Amino acid sequence: MNKTYKAAVVLPNSYATGKTSTYPVLYLLHGGGGHFRDWLTSTPDKMLVKKLADQYNLIIVMPEGETFAWYLDSPANPSSKFETHIIKEVIPKIDGTYRTVRSNKGRVITGLSMGGHGAMYLSARHPELFCAAGSMSGALDMNWTKFKINEDFTKSLKNGFQQLMGSDDPTNEVFYKNSIVNMVETIKKNGLPILIDCGVDDFLVDINRELHRRLVYNNVPHDYIERPGAHTWEYWQNSLPYHLLFFHQILKSNGVAVE
Repeated sequence: MNKTYKAAVVLPNSYATGKTSTYPVLYLLHGGGGHFRDWLTSTPDKMLVKKLADQYNLIIVMPEGETFAWYLDSPANPSSKFETHIIKEVIPKIDGTYRTVRSNKGRVITGLSMGGHGAMYLSARHPELFCAAGSMSGALDMNWTKFKINEDFTKSLKNGFQQLMGSDDPTNEVFYKNSIVNMVETIKKNGLPILIDCGVDDFLVDINRELHRRLVYNNVPHDYIERPGAHTWEYWQNSLPYHLLFFHQILKSNGVAVE
């Protein structure tokens, strides 16, 4: 994209001692309207990510996804290629800079809202790079007419998608084929462990329920949780530790968790 983007990297305390050779990595994605530092500045507990990195002895990487880039390569805007950025630039840079487990056995991904869709999207399209994926309050369908939102929010989404996807028609094929809710066959074929959760008062809960319904119908194993809460940092602060626990069990079974 001919730009320089930052990423936040949180290392566990044990990393500095150098006793452990390699560490698994969690890629943690921010939501729409946000930037890479959100998970460090917006949670009520500003030390949340650091505490979880220490608790589970893993590296947490928070890459830039811009305010409305959806972690994909835009079919309409050549200067918005965030799938390529993360897959071809961020992951190799992290593996080249830190003592990481340089295989899919030690790499997991999750995110909130737009980042929830991004985590599911990137893992579905690149299963060779990840061993598990999650979504918190995920915008799992790019058809914004299914979001329970007001008129002003709808208008801004419409404008954003026009620039990103080259269309403001949510029935256009470009929205359909890039929405994770329509990628169930791919998810099933990949067989990655998945954790999806959403608050019952979230404006995206119906979309999350729909993906859950489709996964169940197609006999795709996954964990699905609904709990009290809305589209808020309080909800995501509560949610993230569950994702870490879920990922830890998988990393442990892969023999790469640092105890």
